[in-house]
Amino acid sequence: MTRSVFSSLSVAAVVACMGLGGLSPRAYGQQEVSLESPWYFSPSIGVIDFEGDNDFKDGFVLVGRLGYDYSETWGFELAANVAPQLDANTRNTQFDENGKPLGLDANGNPIVISVPRTDVGDTYAAGLSLDGLFHFTRWERLDPFLSAGMGFFWYGDSSDGENFSPSVRVGGGVMYHFNDEWALRADARTFVSGNSTEAQGIFDAGIVWNWGAHVAPSFVASGGPKDSDGDGLSDEDEAKWGTDPFDPDTDKDGLTDGEEVFKYKTDPLNPDTDLDALKDGPEVHQYATDPTKRDTDNGGVADGHEVIEDSTNPLDPTDDLQLFELYLQFDYDKAIIKPEYYPKLDVIAKVLQRDPGSTARIEGHADRLKKSSASYNKKLSKQRASAVLQYLVDHGSISASRMEAFGYGFDRPKAPNDPLNGNPENRRVEVYIRGASRPDVATGQPFVVPVEDAPTAP
Repeated sequence: MTRSVFSSLSVAAVVACMGLGGLSPRAYGQQEVSLESPWYFSPSIGVIDFEGDNDFKDGFVLVGRLGYDYSETWGFELAANVAPQLDANTRNTQFDENGKPLGLDANGNPIVISVPRTDVGDTYAAGLSLDGLFHFTRWERLDPFLSAGMGFFWYGDSSDGENFSPSVRVGGGVMYHFNDEWALRADARTFVSGNSTEAQGIFDAGIVWNWGAHVAPSFVASGGPKDSDGDGLSDEDEAKWGTDPFDPDTDKDGLTDGEEVFKYKTDPLNPDTDLDALKDGPEVHQYATDPTKRDTDNGGVADGHEVIEDSTNPLDPTDDLQLFELYLQFDYDKAIIKPEYYPKLDVIAKVLQRDPGSTARIEGHADRLKKSSASYNKKLSKQRASAVLQYLVDHGSISASRMEAFGYGFDRPKAPNDPLNGNPENRRVEVYIRGASRPDVATGQPFVVPVEDAPTAP
């Protein structure tokens, strides 16, 4: 198969997988990732592809990769590539072995034939490469990624005597995760090299094995309470808690039901017990935060916001952003700020005016009723956050380029919602200010911005 066909298929696969990225999440969901088993090994087999005028014909290649997941989106792979048999290419000629022209065809054109090359013979190739990978949806079943790196090939024979061929590599691929331990993958890489011997691309498919990611077997002594899933919580207790006696992690948060009930005192039916946007498992195993406390360091910002949005340390209160939490009562289906709330917004404007280099992230949030529409609430909460932004532009003379508005609807509650009445505490606008002076840094005391008390339900 030609390189252009392979490239088209590879690009199509990556684009298709990006469009399907919302399928079932793996163990730790869409916002956080467990790095307890970051190493993986991936053997593959494929085709090494050469341009038509290169020294060799396309051949099969064996690829072995050692990978490391550095973060939720970034990873690295060291790959060994071996092409054990590469056949020498042919060349086109208009002359016979004696150097005489072959003549003309019926249309008067010179006759051209392909003959074996004499300047290079059948050989092998082996090489090493190091790639960086950017994953779009690393912890979902469909996992498309882009890659870039450097490497080299050593050819046993070449027409110009340059057996060593370094190159820059770019490409991409996709993995399909059956579970946290096993996956299938397909990859495409193309090379940029000044060496005429260098292959133009490798297209391969194989498997991925994350060692350490498997679930260890549980052994339960006979004669004691029955524990069908070996999660440390007896079937009788699982019935009391409402958990699944045949699933060791009912809420899929990375902690077993028994750990949640007996060790961490979290809710085995709620993957995010403290509603801070981090699942309980990553809070315990990755971030060392308290899964029962929304703001572990008492710095004023929820642990999840620090990790997901702010890139601050959820264990250090001095790096928390300034948070203004506002409960602005809008008319139904409206995003017009009432004058009674202007003084509260003027306080925020003064903070931004005082520090011209500061920036603001404005987030709109909603509560959830039984029949609430996710798309509608995201749109409306974005409009209300944008209304706050526009007020700060119009009345505070704050440049719009210093601010961003986001709408999360009911995706990030700070308190449980009642199915019938929702929860007024979740109907809020949050303003996070980065780069403003913090009066608490010198004292080491938590920073708390005075805000309006949340309205109570009627």
